[in-house]
Order: sequence, then structure tokens, then C-alpha cells
Amino acid sequence: MKTTTSSKLRIIIPVVVYLIIWEALALYIDSRVLLVSPVKVGVRLFELMKSTPFWQSICFSLLRIFLGLVLAIGLSLISGISSAKSRIVKDMLEPLIMTMKATPVASIVILVLIWVSSRNLSVVISFMMVFPVMHTSLYKGIINVDPRLLEMADVYGVGTMKRIRYIYLPQIASYFESGITISLGLCFKSGIAAEVIAIPDGSIGEKLYEAKLYLATADLFAWTVAIIILAKVFEKVLLFIVRKALAHMEVS
Repeated sequence: MKTTTSSKLRIIIPVVVYLIIWEALALYIDSRVLLVSPVKVGVRLFELMKSTPFWQSICFSLLRIFLGLVLAIGLSLISGISSAKSRIVKDMLEPLIMTMKATPVASIVILVLIWVSSRNLSVVISFMMVFPVMHTSLYKGIINVDPRLLEMADVYGVGTMKRIRYIYLPQIASYFESGITISLGLCFKSGIAAEVIAIPDGSIGEKLYEAKLYLATADLFAWTVAIIILAKVFEKVLLFIVRKALAHMEVS
């Protein structure tokens, strides 16, 4: 109980300190355009949450970002396993992965807009940001599996499915979770950034662009806070599902 309380305080106290600093700066600057107080941002966020367009924009962006994430995870499973098992596949994919990692989001957005409509741009951008991270994480997880366990499996004639369940899954799990944690942040940042550039109707990116255009700083901060909360909740839910699925596969 004491450990739980202590861990919560370690999270709450820094947040409170930063909110106080934010409030002090807002009072010092005294300009609603340059910086609004956290209290006003909170009030504005609750006002937005009462409106239907707010939730429509959340659903619009979240659905596309989630789709990009799922596609990236699915393809990275194939590419990561293939690269770990085949040197040719690894060599063929490596330049592509390096290019995807190094290319700026803005450049990718402009190029992709030539081929994809603005409404679906965040799907492609989220995919392109997540895929290299998940591919690398899964590849490293597979090649770092303890060779002694594989040798033991060879000696005792352990089948492929049992190897995957009892050797590979436990060893890869931490790499997979780490990749998911990193990917979700990139996924939301890049997906929303793409929407701000392409401005698809009904998206979070459109709301951020409008807030900047009309100097509605409270709206800008409120939407930003909403994105942060959404990303964190999404991360917790997804990691919970992944852990439960992995645990179920190991036990069954």
C-alpha cells in the first residue's frame, strides 16, 4: 500500500509543480494569445467535451491512427521474423527501414498527398512512423533469443508451435512492449502533424489549425491536452491487451 501511494506521489508532485509554473508564467505574461493558464485550458477542454464535433473529430483521427498502427504491427511481424530468418530479406529491407526512419514527416506528408487523399493521410503516415520501430524491435527480440534454449529444444525435439509459445514469446515480449510504447507516441504525433498539414475535414488536425489561424490559444492548448490524454489512455489499454494476450498464449 505504501509503495503504491509513494509511486502515485512521484507522478502527481512533478505534475503539480509544472502546473504551478505554468500558472505563474501565464499570470506574468498576462496575454491570452501568447499563453493561457491551465485553469482556463481545463475549462475550455470541458466545454469542448460537451460538444458532438469534439467527439466526432476524436473518432475520425483515432480510427485512422489506430488503423495505421495495426497495419504497421501486422507487417512488422512478417518482416521482423523474415529478416531474422533470412539474411537476404534483412539486406533488402534495411535500406527501406533506414530511409523511413530518416525522412522528415513533412517530406513524407507532401509526397504521400500526391497519391492519397487527405482524409486517409494519417493512416499512411502513422504506418510509416510505426513500422520501422516495430520491425527493429521484433527483429532484435528474435535474434536475441537465448541460443541455449534453442539447442535444448533441438535435443528434445520440441515442435515449432511449442518453441514459439514457450521460447520465442517470453523472450520477445519485452521488445514488443517497448516497441509499442515508443510507437504510440510517434503514431499520434505524426498522425496529427499530417492532419495539420493536410487539414482533412472533421479531424483533430483541422481543429488545431483553426485554433492557430484564429489565435484561439485556449482551444489549441485544450486540444493538445486532449491528444496527450488520449495517447496515454490508448497506450495503457493497448499494452494491457497485449500483455493479457501474451500471458494467455503462454499458459494455454
